[in-house]
Amino acid sequence: MTTDVKTIVKEKYGQAALRAKAGLGNSCCGGSARLEACCDPITSNLYDAGQEGAVPDLAMRASLGCGNPTALADLHEGDTVLDLGSGGGIDVLLSARRVGPTGKAYGLDMTDEMLAVAEENMRKSGLTNVEFLKGEIESIPLPDNSVDVIISNCVINLSGDKDRVLNEAFRVLKPGGRFAVSDVVVRGQVPAVIRKSLELWVGCVAGALGDYEYVAKLARAGFGDIDIEETRVYGLDDARTFLAGEGVDVDALAKQVNGKFVSGFIRATKPAAAACCGPNCCN
Repeated sequence: MTTDVKTIVKEKYGQAALRAKAGLGNSCCGGSARLEACCDPITSNLYDAGQEGAVPDLAMRASLGCGNPTALADLHEGDTVLDLGSGGGIDVLLSARRVGPTGKAYGLDMTDEMLAVAEENMRKSGLTNVEFLKGEIESIPLPDNSVDVIISNCVINLSGDKDRVLNEAFRVLKPGGRFAVSDVVVRGQVPAVIRKSLELWVGCVAGALGDYEYVAKLARAGFGDIDIEETRVYGLDDARTFLAGEGVDVDALAKQVNGKFVSGFIRATKPAAAACCGPNCCN
């Protein structure tokens, strides 16, 4: 992330962690409670009752995602999973249950307050195959070829260096490993003046890539089998909710972004290593 973006994200997500611990709900845009959050159309109703019951209540309160990658990711018993920008740990804990005691679920986050919440949720869950790491998604503190599946929930869009994030994801994935993240994606063209106004949505859709741009960046990083599945489309009412109270012409902007932003589930695969046909063919 660039320094400015990184500072803003740390501040906002640190505040969100403190609100969650205080029982005030979550908001990636600074509202005092979940129902008042400008991001509520994105963060609400992502997990079913069974998933909510499988994690501590604090994990739900600290959830700030735009999707539910654990419901759509292809996870197997014994897999090693890494959640980029793991926040309060909800997706890490759900993944840990799915991969079982022979698997491992890592969570990576740069925000001390969120890491403290995640560690508390891990203790409450009783899970022993979970580990939270402090670090940035542009520089993942894990070895090459060490992870079976990478998940993330509305975090990559916040990075100021998405190419580096995707290159790092490719590096740590094992050959044949799966990239399976939820993120906000722009569908079609959005005028530059509108994109500037969308910086008001930091933590929600600021920095979101266009769908074709996302595919192109994944391909440049080396991924194959790339697919984007739309899981939620944000319309006029959602746009008005995002922009309310920001001192802008809400109706004018809302009409121009109606249906342009979606939550997408992005899948890709790191190609399996090519079989070597002889002693010199891999040199």
